[in-house]
Amino acid sequence: MPKSRARPILVACALLAPCAAAAETLAVDAMLEYLEFTEYQGGNLLPEQIPAADYAGLFIIDARRPEDFVSETIPGAVNIEWRQVLARRDEVPRDRPVLLFCNTGSLSAQAAFALKVAGHDNVKILTGGFDSWRAKGGLAAHERATSPRL
Repeated sequence: MPKSRARPILVACALLAPCAAAAETLAVDAMLEYLEFTEYQGGNLLPEQIPAADYAGLFIIDARRPEDFVSETIPGAVNIEWRQVLARRDEVPRDRPVLLFCNTGSLSAQAAFALKVAGHDNVKILTGGFDSWRAKGGLAAHERATSPRL
């Protein structure tokens, strides 16, 4: 790259460095504040904790890839891939419980954390993700877990 073109890039980087440092400090401060006041295990739900009738009151986000969503999902779920959840946070309601899931729970946990830091305190993660939900009976997981065994 010629010197004449490199100089403006170097100047821009030097000017933006303080802004990047300030943004990083704000992000870290927001995460520290969240972690200081969050409940232990308060953001996780097991499939067997959710009665089938309660799914209708949840805003359910399938944070998996679109092809996974199309293949099979929890009834009523919307597909917002985990990397896009924060960017699309305006689509996520604040006035009702939100349940996020991916295949195993790890990626949806990251998306939920981002939403919580952004001020969404109504977000829960489906522990074990879709794989666990399906293995435990899907919508019938609660009934299976609470029915008397013969």
